[in-house]
Amino acid sequence: MSPAPATRPDPPLHRRSTTRLEGQASTYFDRHFQRQAMKILPGEFYATRTDEVIVTVLGSCVAACILDPVAMVGGMNHFMLPLSRHAPDPDVFFAARYGAAAMEYLINDLLHLGAQRDRLVAKAFGGGKVMEGLTDVGSQNILFVRTYLQQEGIPLWSEDLGGTYPRKVYFFPHSGQVLVKRLDQVHNRTLIEREASYLQRVAQGAAGSDVELFT
Repeated sequence: MSPAPATRPDPPLHRRSTTRLEGQASTYFDRHFQRQAMKILPGEFYATRTDEVIVTVLGSCVAACILDPVAMVGGMNHFMLPLSRHAPDPDVFFAARYGAAAMEYLINDLLHLGAQRDRLVAKAFGGGKVMEGLTDVGSQNILFVRTYLQQEGIPLWSEDLGGTYPRKVYFFPHSGQVLVKRLDQVHNRTLIEREASYLQRVAQGAAGSDVELFT
């Protein structure tokens, strides 16, 4: 009798960054959508092949939602600065705050979950000019995400980029649907102040960085 053929193990259900900011909840049950939700913060990324919703809030940051619509595998990242010209940072959480690393990490996780690179498509959101006294980081993030996707041959199916308002984004990886809520800037000072603090910390943490944030 010939031996039974080897079987490939099923890919895991989720892939995500492992470091989170202290005090921030990551998962919750969304009663409105009646499904599990994953909230991601600046410098984080999350990929899944289950029917859930990924949520984030954006100011000048950009989130790319990338999916394989055939395999129904999708994920989202949330990055703060377009790229670092310096050597890759060994700290994934820090590196993923830059678009170049955030895109690479997310795509690799999608492939690990069973997506095929030639089927990947993207939707992009954020990049608002929401912080007074800062250079227009949002427009730099927008230029980066469009250029990156074009160079990688990943079609950009839709976008909601720019403007002067924060956004709350809900991404449903199984269907590819995205819901965007534009937020009242006046009532979201906490988001704007937190993002400004994050941006300053990232710039200070990158030794020799040529990114100028404050004008």
